[in-house]
Amino acid sequence: MGRWNPTDYNPDDFANRRHIGPSPAEMEEMLRAVGADSLEALIEQTVPAAIRQADRLDWPALSEAGLLARMGEVAAKNRVMISLIGQGYYGTVTPPAIQRNILENPAWYTAYTPYQPEIAQGRLEALLNYQTMVADLTGLPVANASLLDEATAAAEAMAMARRQAKSKADAFFVAHDLHPQTIAVIETRAAPLGIRIVKGSIDTLKAEEVFGAIFQYPGTYGHVRDLTPEIEALHASGALAVVATDLLALCLLKEPGAMGADIAVGSAQRFGVPMGYGGPHAAFMSCRDALKRAMPGRIVGVSVDAAGNQAYRLALQTREQHIRREKATSNVCTAQALLAVMASFYAVFHGPVGLRAIAQRVHLHAVTTADALRAAGAEVAPEAFFDTITVKVGVGQKGILAAARHQGINLRPVGRDRVGISVDETTDAGVITRLLEAFGITEGAEAATTPAIPDDLLRESDYLTHPVFHMNRAESEMMRYMRRLSDRDLALDRAMIPLGSCTMKLNAAAEMMPITWPEFGALHPFAPADQAAGYHEAIADLTQKLCRITGYDAFSMQPNSGAQGEYAGLMTIAAYHRSRGEERDVCLIPVSAHGTNPATAQMCGMKVVVVKSAPNGDIDLEDFADKAAKAGDRLAAAMITYPSTHGVFEDTVRQVCEITHEHGGQVYIDGANMNALVGLVKPGEIGGDVSHLNLHKTFAIPHGGGGPGMGPIGVKAHLAPFLPGVPQEGGEGAVSAAPYGSASILLISWAYCLMMGGEGLTQATRVAILNANYIAARLAGAYPILFMGNRGRVAHECIIDTRPFAEHGVTVDDIAKRLIDNGFHAPTMSWPVSGTLMVEPTESETKAEIDRFITALLAIRDEITDVAEGRIAAEQSPLRHAPHTVEDLVRDWDRPYTREQGCFPAGAFRVDKYWPPVGRVDNAYGDRNLVCTCPPLEAYAEAAE
Repeated sequence: MGRWNPTDYNPDDFANRRHIGPSPAEMEEMLRAVGADSLEALIEQTVPAAIRQADRLDWPALSEAGLLARMGEVAAKNRVMISLIGQGYYGTVTPPAIQRNILENPAWYTAYTPYQPEIAQGRLEALLNYQTMVADLTGLPVANASLLDEATAAAEAMAMARRQAKSKADAFFVAHDLHPQTIAVIETRAAPLGIRIVKGSIDTLKAEEVFGAIFQYPGTYGHVRDLTPEIEALHASGALAVVATDLLALCLLKEPGAMGADIAVGSAQRFGVPMGYGGPHAAFMSCRDALKRAMPGRIVGVSVDAAGNQAYRLALQTREQHIRREKATSNVCTAQALLAVMASFYAVFHGPVGLRAIAQRVHLHAVTTADALRAAGAEVAPEAFFDTITVKVGVGQKGILAAARHQGINLRPVGRDRVGISVDETTDAGVITRLLEAFGITEGAEAATTPAIPDDLLRESDYLTHPVFHMNRAESEMMRYMRRLSDRDLALDRAMIPLGSCTMKLNAAAEMMPITWPEFGALHPFAPADQAAGYHEAIADLTQKLCRITGYDAFSMQPNSGAQGEYAGLMTIAAYHRSRGEERDVCLIPVSAHGTNPATAQMCGMKVVVVKSAPNGDIDLEDFADKAAKAGDRLAAAMITYPSTHGVFEDTVRQVCEITHEHGGQVYIDGANMNALVGLVKPGEIGGDVSHLNLHKTFAIPHGGGGPGMGPIGVKAHLAPFLPGVPQEGGEGAVSAAPYGSASILLISWAYCLMMGGEGLTQATRVAILNANYIAARLAGAYPILFMGNRGRVAHECIIDTRPFAEHGVTVDDIAKRLIDNGFHAPTMSWPVSGTLMVEPTESETKAEIDRFITALLAIRDEITDVAEGRIAAEQSPLRHAPHTVEDLVRDWDRPYTREQGCFPAGAFRVDKYWPPVGRVDNAYGDRNLVCTCPPLEAYAEAAE
């Protein structure tokens, strides 16, 4: 054979060569440091034998090329039509500069939620632009940095109105021309809160009998009307008015704020975000200034840093649900940050003049269509509209729909005798010609020039006046602006993000590519099912694999965030109990459960009973049994997180489930920590009745700066009949606007499962546990490690206790900010235990990066020792001055440590050093002086002074 040396290296082995970070040789080194003979021996010491699954996950793995070929075959089974269905989803043009530089750019899609503002200034600015855009277009002064979809935003607005209205009525009015899927989600949310829904035409509103009302503007069938009289009547009765609206329409129409609306909601989808068979899309909410502290979700605000420079941060109720737990007003955790960023750049890209031109073109295309239909004798409604009309076709409805499909166009069936037509940005004269041919009209339509909007409904106010919306829109300038903002951030493409419970793992490029293919991106969620055969094949196979992984019998893919999954899971349990004629409303939640659990239980109308933890972090079994017995036949559910949020596999998990079942309750196992279970433990086999899975954690959907996410729920067979219904058909229990939630990103998790294969997924879990134990072992002498398991092992994350350093004046904040100087995002701070850091390295971090992180933490420990032993005061130390900026480096240096120690600590790269754009941000200042839209340019000058 000469020099021919056969190799067993497989360059196409995605799981072991691309996704899993440490090489086999590095794993051997790490196992020696951990003190385990083998990876399997470590797992045996970590995961209780009594809960290990018997069967292996054994489906074969695909290479990246094999995956893309499979995806291409499946994509070809979808039929992309021109969608004129409307109903809240529209064709749109994603500017290529935004597609490539935002949606397809890991600097944007791999970033974490901006809880550490110093390393998130770029996306915070983009989200502030989004808030400004929404506030301007809706005419209300305060907007949040996105919600999940229009339907859930409307449901949140209803709950917000109930909390803030002076009226003591128990009813909420829903105008009958709201989108049907929005009505379905509102009804789901209202039931457990005891809110009575009154539906009817706007003219039937009795303002004195409701605490609030929601109107669609323009309505789902196209109607536009001035809502000022109805809003005034509501205000006279102490009730609040919510307007569900459309941002593109508001470029021409009188804005809700000018009508006196209290809250506006809607979707930013048609601002350059593909339909994607339902999502993800950024929903918006804006409100009057007086209501801002009641607004759910995230609000980006303007503050200052330690040097007095302007800096952005999340304001007000950041992570409210983790702090206030069952007293929280909302369980919103994942937003749709990446999609909000896209929509904000769409507005920057086009500017107010461009948006107005698009809106005018869309409107005149709708008028052209309506005029041609009326000229041919058709009955068209309404008289005043923006982009949507309905045509009365009588018994010919099916024929017209079929004729349109023959032309490659989908229309909306309305009732039994009408069809709806919604034109959009992608509509042109050719589409109108084909559309009219479906109605048997062959003469060319004359382009309309006169609007069908009454003068008193035309917008008079300016919008998007801030300079950011008036940039030179040359692509070179746009590209550089996006690059400047991304350079201010720290995302996974630069460094490890070791956040406990958030699983910031590799989002492989091959997994991401198909979501921008038009065969997946251009489908309307309510398109005929036979046009989405590819989606249904992908979703069915993903469902089957998730059932095998979890031990559950059925899944709903509808919840479009982890918190939505929790909500859907508890609502499924509640529906099951009701079907048996049982009134159960007590939910047991250990303090070690995931942070959103108590808020979710409260939203489902359940009474939260908190169960104590034992000193080792386990659920206090005696306290659990006692509280389950006291609840008795009122026990609805127990919500547990496994392994616990303390990062431990508890030996008692089966007993907890058995106690719950003995009293007739159902067990909800939170899937936040599924990355420690896949291939080793099936929650459905250890006593779980329902779990949600954070696909944006364990199953490789990227966090996107705080969203998108997906939280599908798996259930045992007895709960399957009670899963969420189909939203557009008014299905009972619907929790999201689209039947499969954010369907397009399900493709990412499917691709992950296909390329990893069953063995690869199991190996990923093992290595995640190895990486966490390696960090715990290397840091054990320097930092106390909380909640080691019975055999001295942690699960997939470990909690570092920094509380002992507080007596020397060193805070957990100081350590987190000092990690920024080392080029790292901080771990999860002060949760689940105040004054600690929760570290989760995931399986996809290499040993070199983990070692760099350990080096950084050990160097920080030395700096803490310098403070503790009196060599430097905490206030003068690099810990307190962190993070250090380039400005710090070049200005006069009067600190008792060197510039090199401050700016180039042991864990930092020298050549590729990450420089935070601002110093430590003053949170309190930002809340005292709340500014949550783009400040005028003078403010920048004042900050600089």
